[in-house]
Amino acid sequence: MCGIAGFYNNNAEFLSQPQQYEDILTHMAQALRHRGPDDNGSILCGKCGLSHTRLAIIDPENAVQPMTKELSMYHYHIVYNGEIYNLKELKTALKERGVTPVTDSDTEVLLLSFIEFGAYFIKKADGIFAMAVYDERHSTLTLFRDSFGVKPLFYTFLNDNTFVFSSEIKGLFCYPGVGHTIDRNGLNEILGLGPARTPGSGVFKNIFEVMPGSYLTITPSGMHTTLYYRLESQPHTDSYETTLEKVRFYVTDAIRRQMVSDVPICTFLSGGVDSSVVSAICAKEMKKDNERLKTFSFDFVNNSQYFKANTFQPSMDKPFVEKMVEYLDSDHTYLECDNLTQADYLYRSVAAHDLPCMADIDSSLLYFCEKVSQSHKVVLTGECADEVFGGYPWFHKEEFLKNNTFPWTPSLQPRKALLSKEILLKLHMDDYVKNTYDNAINEIDILPKENEIQTSRRRISYLNIRFFMQTLLNRMDRTSMSCGLEARVPFADRRLVDYVFNIPWEMKTKDGIVKNILRSSCQGLLPDEILFRRKSPYPKTYNPYYEELLASRLKKVMEQKDSVVNYIFDKDSLKNFVENPKDYAKPWYGQLMAGPQMMAYILQIDYFFKYYNVQLEDI
Repeated sequence: MCGIAGFYNNNAEFLSQPQQYEDILTHMAQALRHRGPDDNGSILCGKCGLSHTRLAIIDPENAVQPMTKELSMYHYHIVYNGEIYNLKELKTALKERGVTPVTDSDTEVLLLSFIEFGAYFIKKADGIFAMAVYDERHSTLTLFRDSFGVKPLFYTFLNDNTFVFSSEIKGLFCYPGVGHTIDRNGLNEILGLGPARTPGSGVFKNIFEVMPGSYLTITPSGMHTTLYYRLESQPHTDSYETTLEKVRFYVTDAIRRQMVSDVPICTFLSGGVDSSVVSAICAKEMKKDNERLKTFSFDFVNNSQYFKANTFQPSMDKPFVEKMVEYLDSDHTYLECDNLTQADYLYRSVAAHDLPCMADIDSSLLYFCEKVSQSHKVVLTGECADEVFGGYPWFHKEEFLKNNTFPWTPSLQPRKALLSKEILLKLHMDDYVKNTYDNAINEIDILPKENEIQTSRRRISYLNIRFFMQTLLNRMDRTSMSCGLEARVPFADRRLVDYVFNIPWEMKTKDGIVKNILRSSCQGLLPDEILFRRKSPYPKTYNPYYEELLASRLKKVMEQKDSVVNYIFDKDSLKNFVENPKDYAKPWYGQLMAGPQMMAYILQIDYFFKYYNVQLEDI
């Protein structure tokens, strides 16, 4: 895993001022240093500059970047962030054309594939990636992003037609002239959709993100976007038994392929079915080589003292973790976060994301990733199984199926109740969110024979993959890569998602059991107590001290006359909320972002505006 950045302008001559532009590339690399602490490099051409920071996972000796290949006296350069899981297939295709890579790195295979087959070779690449290739012959820069957007990639155009790109927005800010402005659309992203984002939105004005499953081609004549992958609706013709077999194969194969690494791997283990399946398969594979899997679990200091079971979190994780550790014979570490650290890391998580994010759900994960990164560079997680297999309540409850909006934010009222009347009048938030929703569902293929309920479930499934899963993938990438840790997500495997998306709901939830198709397909891999455990989400603290701490910090922010919070939010409404957060029964986002998390999110908004010196435009 790595960080990539660069710039391109066909009308420029960057080599006329080499020191100036080499310094910019250096600053870009420094801004992304956390993504690749092992090495860095850059290359400056007449029309293009590329920068790279490296976290060495595969072929540490030979995969130095930027990487350059020469063909017919022309040079091709690549910077790449990611892992390719079907590397052997791509190598075979090259060898059939008489092209043999000289290293074991996927970077070289990708560059040679681009030279040999052109940009559309990416349709056959299976993995998680963001990369840029500069073709000197045609003076063309091409940016690629993986199917589900696991790896981030942002860009902007300046007034002089300079194109600037970076793995993270902070890298863009290293280029002179890139603004820190947020307009009405950006504020609607933060307040109406946040912490989710419209696909392609960078929130800042004139900053965008390469769409998942697409590539951008920037040429002397302009920019063109090509969609090489989309989630498609197809009739499911397999029997139940065949479906079970295929799900088991796709799950196990995805995990096995994502174990490929030249450095030791580990897993996150919550004691739930998703992380336990990943850990079980990893442990089994490692035992073949007489190796023992390292596992990590997360909780909060003294959380058992305050825990109260509820619909969303019916049980604590630790007893189930203990059972799985014994079952796997894994080398396990229990990690705990205290409330003060969790609150302090709220600000670090904003810096990691360059945006307000999922509040303490992010800050605690950032802390845990930091601890894991002290001993490991690669971790496999059970993230995204709920999005793919339908594990959330909104897949099951009729009220969500009929709501015609994003199910994780069924009502904007809890958000709007805190905002100033002036801001509400300017934002037209309801219209913005509705337009985003309508545009999304218009992308979905509805099969002719599907009834109203089936159509609603397909829409919710699509929205979960397109928006909710994207938010969680972004969370996982930023919190892990902020610490130089590569997090792999086998349940976001393209073949698995493609197949499961079209499995009928009656198969997915056979006998009324949530995610039964996954559970039944994995029988024998886990104890039944784990396999059929009720969903329990990522842990949160129940300590009332945390809520008190956030309230105290938010009150101090409200006392600062120059804080954007005092402009965006209604003073009286916010004061009442801080004093009575439990009165807001509906979460801000998803299942977990209730009172304390809403306060944390507002604290992140305040910090975000200050840290990035954000300027509001036309608001």
